[in-house]
Amino acid sequence: MERDTKMSFVDDPNVRAFRRRHGGDADLRRQVDALFDVLTSVLGADKLVLKAGKLGALKLMRSHQLPERILALRKLVFEDPTLEKAPSRAEFREELHAIEDELANLVAQRTVEDTIERKINAKMMERHQDYLRDLRLEALKEDAGPETPATEKKLEELVHMESAGLAASALQLLRPTELEQVVGQDAAIASLLAKIASPYPQHVILYGPPGVGKTTVARLALERAKHAAFTPFKDDAPFVEVSGSTLRWDPRETTNPLLGSVHDPIYQGSRREFAEGGVPEPKLGLVTRAHGGVLFIDEIGELEPTLQVRLLKVLEDKRVTFESSYYDPSDPNVPAYIRQLFEHGAPADFILVGATTRDPEDIDQAIRSRCAEVYFEPLRQADVERIVAQAARRLGATLARGVAALVAAYTIEGRKAVQILADAYGHALQRLGSKAVPAKVRVEQGDVEQVIEAGRLSRHTPVRASTASEVGKTFGLGVVRYIGSLIEIEATAFAAREARKGTVRFNDTAGSMAKDSVFNAASVVRAVAGIDPTDFDLHVNVIGGGNIDGPSAGLAIFLALYSAITKTPLPQDVAVTGEVSIQGRVRPIGGVNEKIYAARQAGMRAVLLPKENAREIHVRQPGIDVVPIAHVREALAFLLPHTRRKAAR
Repeated sequence: MERDTKMSFVDDPNVRAFRRRHGGDADLRRQVDALFDVLTSVLGADKLVLKAGKLGALKLMRSHQLPERILALRKLVFEDPTLEKAPSRAEFREELHAIEDELANLVAQRTVEDTIERKINAKMMERHQDYLRDLRLEALKEDAGPETPATEKKLEELVHMESAGLAASALQLLRPTELEQVVGQDAAIASLLAKIASPYPQHVILYGPPGVGKTTVARLALERAKHAAFTPFKDDAPFVEVSGSTLRWDPRETTNPLLGSVHDPIYQGSRREFAEGGVPEPKLGLVTRAHGGVLFIDEIGELEPTLQVRLLKVLEDKRVTFESSYYDPSDPNVPAYIRQLFEHGAPADFILVGATTRDPEDIDQAIRSRCAEVYFEPLRQADVERIVAQAARRLGATLARGVAALVAAYTIEGRKAVQILADAYGHALQRLGSKAVPAKVRVEQGDVEQVIEAGRLSRHTPVRASTASEVGKTFGLGVVRYIGSLIEIEATAFAAREARKGTVRFNDTAGSMAKDSVFNAASVVRAVAGIDPTDFDLHVNVIGGGNIDGPSAGLAIFLALYSAITKTPLPQDVAVTGEVSIQGRVRPIGGVNEKIYAARQAGMRAVLLPKENAREIHVRQPGIDVVPIAHVREALAFLLPHTRRKAAR
């Protein structure tokens, strides 16, 4: 069609008449016709006619006059409708050269545009095909879902595994479900409730030995606080539990499970929709999960110091802030919740409850200054026996006589006692055979003994009090992380080969401070008994070779040396503790309550301790006398009745 239309301009009768009248301009006419042909091929006949109509060149283009046809070409090529003056004959050649140059540019431009257009069309077709393929896949997923035979098989395996789950563990089953079921911690429970179940709850640190119920009490205290109308805790207040010994973080903030971190879109595994848009994604930490409730950090003393400082900042601000060089506040692709986290932070208003077996001095002082402190007591033997009896009732089993006492002899931890009972219960089931009814099982001492033998357990307090008396032997008291223990100290004295050239031997593993106590005690022996220790070869030994951390064994070492030198027997049912000065005064020491507890566990009838420590005794241990003394003479008067009159002088 275009070729027919194009030829109509060249073969028009008017054009042929024009050629006959102006035969001398034949070259110019052919040149003009050729230019019209090129312009028609570039624009197309239809577009050429439309363009000529818009530019007012249609009549000129069909004119018989050569100047008017050249003017039409000029209007069309330069797209200028304001041109009205036809060129003169002298200007024909120059006008046609200008038109040819511009038309050449137009042809070159159109060629490039056509090439680009073809590429664009090819790309669009590819995108269209991809789009159609995605639509087909989406339709298939909607009809069949994302499942494949392989994924369906995996799901079946998981469902089968869920249906074959085991019952709850012994610790879960036997764990107290009410505060009244917790044994031996009445004072600690009351103190914690006063701090948690309050209109103004406080952060708390719980101190005490392991296995006495710190975690359980903290969880149950929150449950009690939820039901009090005057506390800020709601019914859905969370209890988030974590161990400080397992919390690890990256100083670069790429990983921080406690406080939260930011995953950048390139290296740290942001979700696909964020990674493609270059949007960083904040990951909320445990402090935000605990918002409105309790964050319980077991073994808070094991938490890295730097992390403790950062936790302190959160306690003050009640909010966690996030930063990232990838965050662009002007980016419209950032979701609203991510924008909220970066600009306002995440809420972290919670109550911190930390638990530790460490001494208070080992905890960051800035944390301690913002927390109330509650001390849990070591469990007595009667407490452990009561825990075992309660656990047996939850199991539906009965205990033979002496089973609870036997378990209590091997542990002072409630958690460990429950484990021993659960193992013994299993042995009882095996002993009765496959026809045994679990609810009617009777646990015998033999079942417990099998557990003890298989677990290579040893008695918690291997040293026991005795009604006999011995020369050169006494019992000191020590404490490690809220657990007291007996320290057996013995001494011997032999006459020196040469007067005033006696020697003193002491096992180095006990520590330099204990060695100083030996020399101090030797000086006090000379002052009290009037005997020069240099006349003797003395040997002091700490049975077991344990390290004595602190000077509290001074009184025990003095009594052992005094007994060995004077050959005076000492009672073996009295334990002593206290630092001895070279003047013979008994100075105060630490860990008084734990040491009294250890003496009672060993069956001692009395404990001698510094008079200045008497006011620190907050839990009286039944069945044991606590005797405060201020001088070694008072200790001798109590232990050696025949010396009371002399000591009183």
